[in-house]
Amino acid sequence: MEPVISPIALPATPASLRQWVDFFGPLDLPVLRHTARNIGALGHDIERVDARSIADAVLQDPLMTLKVFAWSARTRSRRQVTDIETIEPVVLMSGVYAFFTQFANLPTAESQLAGQPKALAGLLRVINRAYRAATYARDWALRRRDLDTEVILIGAMLHDFAELLMWLYAPALALEVENRLLADATRRSADVQRAVFGVRLADLEYELVRHWHLPELLISVMDDAHADHPRVRNVLYAANLARHSARSWDNAALGDDFRDIARLLNVSPEHVVHLVVPAEFRSHHLPDEAPPPLPA
Repeated sequence: MEPVISPIALPATPASLRQWVDFFGPLDLPVLRHTARNIGALGHDIERVDARSIADAVLQDPLMTLKVFAWSARTRSRRQVTDIETIEPVVLMSGVYAFFTQFANLPTAESQLAGQPKALAGLLRVINRAYRAATYARDWALRRRDLDTEVILIGAMLHDFAELLMWLYAPALALEVENRLLADATRRSADVQRAVFGVRLADLEYELVRHWHLPELLISVMDDAHADHPRVRNVLYAANLARHSARSWDNAALGDDFRDIARLLNVSPEHVVHLVVPAEFRSHHLPDEAPPPLPA
């Protein structure tokens, strides 16, 4: 049986950045139902389960990933002077038994949003976008032969995590932002966020990862302000592509995305189109091919 989640009072909106951090900072985040089931199943075989299997289950869910990093920061030893930047070593350092003791009976997002189908649909859309961003980022990091591929994958998956929090805890406001952006595609999302939430979600994310003491390398690859670094661009461009293609492959911003990715990978924009766009949608983004020669 899933834990019952008590209602939580929101700060008055639009709220200040400090109010949102104080609100989200101490929360016990829910996870996806399938994550709770998978972690529970692994816990039933605790004598044989390994850290890699646990890490793979955690990385299927951005909410669970956040929970594990925040827990690791709270419980780290004073003798530990370096950050643990990926999930598998977190499990190894804490111990398998400690992990399953901490994450028994996980609350779920589906339970929290029961009776709110639009909020759950919005949450799942952002999670699906996070999965796609992580896949793009991992593939490009491998092409670039980056040694921190998993950090880049996690950075892309968590890049827009504040949207997840809003769908979970302020679904009416999240729906208002979505409706305003759908009504006027020319509006900048940051401006709408300020109007509805009182803050830019990028600013809220930066403060929360500091509050939760996430690893510095992970924070750095998620920080768009340092887009002069290839790893940051790798994460940023993956998040951009996932967001701009979330509803269709006709978004006007995709042309800029393809050119950005092309510069990152040192290939042509047309090559990027072939890499990322499903075949049935490519013709819109590629120049017309020359007609076949006439027969002699």
